[in-house]
Amino acid sequence: MRARIVLGAMGVAAMAFGAVLLFTDRQVRAPVDVLVWLAGAIVLHDAVLTPVVLAVGAALARWLPPHVRRPVRGGLITAACLTAVALPFLLRPSATANPSVLPLDYPRNTLVVLGAVAALTALAACGAALRRFRAHRKN
Repeated sequence: MRARIVLGAMGVAAMAFGAVLLFTDRQVRAPVDVLVWLAGAIVLHDAVLTPVVLAVGAALARWLPPHVRRPVRGGLITAACLTAVALPFLLRPSATANPSVLPLDYPRNTLVVLGAVAALTALAACGAALRRFRAHRKN
């Protein structure tokens, strides 16, 4: 319980530090726009991301064995969060006057990272299935 309180206090301190930087840093020219963007991120998370992940997780619960559900749900949540973070870069127009604004191939990189998440999820699910197989084999 003490560790949770310490971690919570550290989180609150980090948020307070970020808020102070937001309103005092001269490089941030429109802090209200940043707050609007953060509010949009909260709405995206609560109104879109969470219901979709819960619905897909509930649908997969019908087809997946119980010992594999946890790794698959973890992979889905990770993939959904990564997609939400990458979405602003994926929706930006590709041609800009300044090529250093968005210098990377974001669609390809997003697919690479999502592929890695899928591979790690498959490994975790296989590991869970193998542990269950070995446990039943011993009995």
